[in-house]
Amino acid sequence: MKHSKIIEVLQSEKFLQPVTVKGWVRSFRNDRFIALNDGSTINNIQCVLEDNTIAEDIRSKINTGAAIAVIGTLVESQGKGQRVEILVEKIDIEGEANPEEVKKTILSPKRHSLETLREQAHLRIRTNTFGAIMRLRSKLSFAVHEYFQKNDFYYVNTPIITGSDAEGAGETFKISNFDLNNVPKNEDGTVNFKEDFFGKETNLTVSGQLEGETYAMGLGQVYTFGPTFRAENSNTSRHLAEFWMIEPEIAFCDLDGNMDVAEDFIKYVIKYALDNCQDDLEFLENRLVQEDKQKPQAERSEMLLRDKLKFVLENNFKRVSYTEAIEILKNSKPNKKKKFKYPIEEWGADLQSEHERYLVEKHFKCPVILFDYPADIKAFYMRLNEDGKTVRAMDILFPGIGEIVGGAQREERLDVLKEKMAALDIDEEELWWYLDTRRFGTCTHSGFGLGFERLVLFVTGMSNIRDVIPYPRTPQNAEF
Repeated sequence: MKHSKIIEVLQSEKFLQPVTVKGWVRSFRNDRFIALNDGSTINNIQCVLEDNTIAEDIRSKINTGAAIAVIGTLVESQGKGQRVEILVEKIDIEGEANPEEVKKTILSPKRHSLETLREQAHLRIRTNTFGAIMRLRSKLSFAVHEYFQKNDFYYVNTPIITGSDAEGAGETFKISNFDLNNVPKNEDGTVNFKEDFFGKETNLTVSGQLEGETYAMGLGQVYTFGPTFRAENSNTSRHLAEFWMIEPEIAFCDLDGNMDVAEDFIKYVIKYALDNCQDDLEFLENRLVQEDKQKPQAERSEMLLRDKLKFVLENNFKRVSYTEAIEILKNSKPNKKKKFKYPIEEWGADLQSEHERYLVEKHFKCPVILFDYPADIKAFYMRLNEDGKTVRAMDILFPGIGEIVGGAQREERLDVLKEKMAALDIDEEELWWYLDTRRFGTCTHSGFGLGFERLVLFVTGMSNIRDVIPYPRTPQNAEF
């Protein structure tokens, strides 16, 4: 049976025409009004039953959560709250939902905490909040590809299984095909990885950057958009063990060009969401307003969600050196009054989320790009400045989020790169292929990484990163 999407029917002008829709029952009021939703929109279509139209054995199965097909006539609505409705002529039950069982789940029509929704992540997509979030996530994902394709970047699929730890942080998930009860050992008692599937130690990728750089050296400008993994034991509202990263790499591009692309890219995808997701954004905005009413005045949002997004589009990101930022933080009231959990005492401090958010939300009151960080707190592949102590790194900081982008001009000089690797005890033999890019036609090049979930977090106004990915992977949690 051919049917129409509810989003199309709600926009239709074809009154008094036959229409068929399919979806899940959100509510059935007064034994007459069905609110039906198929996931195509935040809005339900109202289906109206006339007396004795539908047999009692069918009517008794129109319960919240049931999947049904509705055949009827599209008419202008007589009541408030909707423009059109369907006068029902026939209903087919496609999948029943026992009301007593539904009461035990988040499908029951009452308010549930976000924590409860996470415990039933397989059902939370059937709620208004998660329908809105995941439609936005899908649209933002499309906008990411559209931006880079329109700007002549090539999409590259970098490996998920790799022998390198791009960040040099050691927080990787190891991969092995060994029988864990009988692991082959060397004479000195260490694991003999030569007998493993890949013949060497391997892990899930923490970044596609290094491989992306090699492709930028032939295609000019490329981007990756795929899953990455960090075995970081962080149980916070901003960290996941599995998340999606967007990583462009651009040949013949310095740090200033890199910052230009990053700002342009972020503004493009946010504008795309504003242009194409108004209903979902309006719902999430109203949800935040209601949530704010429960908070003390000082913790409430200063701007409505869509105003916050427009603010990002309408203002240039403030570009500030790390050195300047440290001076601002050292002299700030929270630092002087010892309100920071991590006080800023001297140049070289690794900035924490509280510092990043102070700069963005209190001091500059706009998105900020920090650049030229101390070499000691940044990765080996970042280009060393002439002062010998800072690198051409940049982070983009957003209100409510902190760091949303991390990037850098890459170290293109072979001798300097080898020195930095030696200082950090990174084996040249492991990255011989990466060093080759500096041997054969090296050039100025740059790139950045944007954690997709943090972007979705900002656009949806949600406060916990576990609520913007279908099935969050966190310490002690790999459910579903």
